[in-house]
Amino acid sequence: MAEIDFEKSDDLVKRRPDVVVEEIPPEYTEKELGTDLGADPKMGAMGVRNTPGHTPKASISIPNGNVAPIPLPSAGLSGQNPVLPKVPAPGAPPPPSWLNMPRKVQVFVLFLSRFADFFQMACLQAVMFHQLRSFDPQATDSTISYQAGVLTGSFTSAQIVTGLLLGRIADYPTVGRKRILLLGFLGTAVSCVGVGFSRSFGAAVAWRCLAGAVNGTVGSARTMLAESVPKPWHSRAFLVLPLAFNVANIFGPIFGGALANPVGLYPKLFGTDSKFGGKTGVSWMQTFPYAAPSLLSAFVCVCEALLVYLVAFETLESRRDVRDNGREISRSISTFVSNCFFRRRGYSQVPSDGDSKACDDIELSPRPPRDMSDPPPPIVRQVLPFSQIFTKNVLFTLTSIALFDFHMGAFTSLWLVFLSTARTSLPPRSLLEFSGGLSFPPPTIGWAMSILGLIGITLQLTLYPTVSRRLGLIRSFRWSLALFPLAYFLTPFLARLPSSTAAPEPAGGIPIWLGISVVLFLQVAARTFALPASILLLNNSSPHPSVLATIHGLGSSTSSAFRTVGPMVAGRWFADGLRTGMVGWAWWMVALVSCGGAVVALWVRNGSGHEILLEGEKRASTGAGPVKQQDREE
Repeated sequence: MAEIDFEKSDDLVKRRPDVVVEEIPPEYTEKELGTDLGADPKMGAMGVRNTPGHTPKASISIPNGNVAPIPLPSAGLSGQNPVLPKVPAPGAPPPPSWLNMPRKVQVFVLFLSRFADFFQMACLQAVMFHQLRSFDPQATDSTISYQAGVLTGSFTSAQIVTGLLLGRIADYPTVGRKRILLLGFLGTAVSCVGVGFSRSFGAAVAWRCLAGAVNGTVGSARTMLAESVPKPWHSRAFLVLPLAFNVANIFGPIFGGALANPVGLYPKLFGTDSKFGGKTGVSWMQTFPYAAPSLLSAFVCVCEALLVYLVAFETLESRRDVRDNGREISRSISTFVSNCFFRRRGYSQVPSDGDSKACDDIELSPRPPRDMSDPPPPIVRQVLPFSQIFTKNVLFTLTSIALFDFHMGAFTSLWLVFLSTARTSLPPRSLLEFSGGLSFPPPTIGWAMSILGLIGITLQLTLYPTVSRRLGLIRSFRWSLALFPLAYFLTPFLARLPSSTAAPEPAGGIPIWLGISVVLFLQVAARTFALPASILLLNNSSPHPSVLATIHGLGSSTSSAFRTVGPMVAGRWFADGLRTGMVGWAWWMVALVSCGGAVVALWVRNGSGHEILLEGEKRASTGAGPVKQQDREE
């Protein structure tokens, strides 16, 4: 170990063939120089002997000319050899970022897949209350609120049965993830058409059950995203899923509300003696006034299915080398378009080996040699038995996600019903005993629901990166769950805010919209941090890579189960509250459930994704392994 006495040296105190250690002038402060101490094995160990009364500071100059200033505090170093800070090696890869994320096209296609799925749900929810009333105009608000909960839950109830099954099928080498994704979108498109042309509540429920039974897009999209992007980019890649949710929550309710009952909203275009309807009007729009939003949802799902077929690649390892007809068609179309484009501009294809003279002026750059020091990616050939999937961390993660999805599904249903419920002129009996909603029509409901997406995108692009980086994955997940009870507790008090219109007219005015914005800000802020964190925690809780799709399928079934139960139970609570004159009863019960989810999250930890080793396997140097306590908090 070489030692340096800075007291007996001037500027240059030690030279080596590849490293120069120099003393830093005393006017440089430790704040300017930084205080991180580390070690770089490529630099070699360099010890420094402390001299009493002198604070040594040094810099290391490596062969590429970079200089790393290093403070060497004198306190407590007598007789010790401090380790010099880590200096990045020349040619080291840059840290993960959005710009250098690999396979951006695949990520974008998966983003659109989640957008299409959320869009069809948001479109339906914007018109659900009024479509149910069109089935039975004599039904009471309490009956409609219960039916809305059942219709919302019917989609996810079918996913309870098929979610895990589709996840297991997606792990089969003969099927893969891509086919499950295609099945989900095509089946959902057919279901949307059926819901739009339904004549009864029972028919609409049956069509939504069909959509849920074949819709395995949630687990497939998450699995494909995890397998498409290397793990260092997972924290960024998984953000596109809640981003798709927020974007769909902007456009879905707006388009759904704008297309609801087009004959009534746009009589000059579709009514009698109109531009498109003629003397009698557009007959199918008069018979099925809420079919247009469903047709738009079906069109979006078909377009996404076509995009997945042509562009997305299979991520299941055993099917990566299998011929993909969709991508071959896509490449043929791309080649044809490129040839037409370049020929019009005077370009021609570079000749082959036959014409060597034409290639004399073409200089090719040599291919950079492969760095053999990098370990090849591990190849998983064994499959973890199903009986070993349910580890302690998997169970706690699924329980936390279950309670999270319960109150998220309940909120979506209650928010729609609360906005549509008629206002009442009866005075409140006490602070907590009051009734009535906001009596919003479909277009206003669409704009009110789109605020969810607007706030979500704003927070995700501004507040989320900074806060999540400071708190880490686990802390941001736990702390965000504490905001949900406050948001749910305050929501029913919107009915007591002063309005610019008298009951039973729709509520309006600055206090109403300001209160809506405050409540939605709290709910969306919590969701912005909790949703991506829950997806990452579920992905990392997988005990073995061979069951990753199964874990996501299990998570999808769990989410579906509680997103089914949540709206149904909350709808019953809301109906009971309306009958007893306490509209806040359902909201406060949902707030209590969200408190339970925040408590369970205290036992959730950030897993490694490969906690169980099968026979013949060993830990990859960069891969999974036992997670240290400090890593669990990040």
